[in-house]
Amino acid sequence: MDRIIIKTGDITKEKVCAIVNAANSSLMGGGGVDGAIHRAGGPKILEACEQVRQESYPEGLPTGESVATNAGNLPSNYVIHTVGPIYHQCGEDCSDLLASCYRKSLELAHRLGCKDVAFPAISTGIYGYPKDKAAIIAYEVVSHFLNENKNMQVHFVFHNNSDRDLFIKAIEGVS
Repeated sequence: MDRIIIKTGDITKEKVCAIVNAANSSLMGGGGVDGAIHRAGGPKILEACEQVRQESYPEGLPTGESVATNAGNLPSNYVIHTVGPIYHQCGEDCSDLLASCYRKSLELAHRLGCKDVAFPAISTGIYGYPKDKAAIIAYEVVSHFLNENKNMQVHFVFHNNSDRDLFIKAIEGVS
């Protein structure tokens, strides 16, 4: 599908309408992609996350849900924060929760009027989701969404070539 771009790069430098943050439920920043987005985006993102927590999610953003904030100093318009499942804790619900992250992020981007969205590999870092399984879920959800929404493009942005190559190999049988 020509509206899916798979590449290696720095998601914080993507010039798209929205980038997706693989956030933790606190929305207060963390390690990996989450920390990189908060560092590059500056304090406006944290301020917006604090407001989301106060107004909508005082206990934290639930796994599989997504919320949007401003993008601070990033070249995108929005950051869509989504909380992926922790693989060794989510049991039978893992695949549904991960699929929900992608689907709800895309739905939110669509409501915001975005034509392009950049995703990291949600839950595949410290949250331990097997990369090959996560790749298939991500690709299937995004492909289905793009079939229904012809005016959107999705970038999968990987931190290194080996993760990008693993993603491409995992989806070869799906596409």
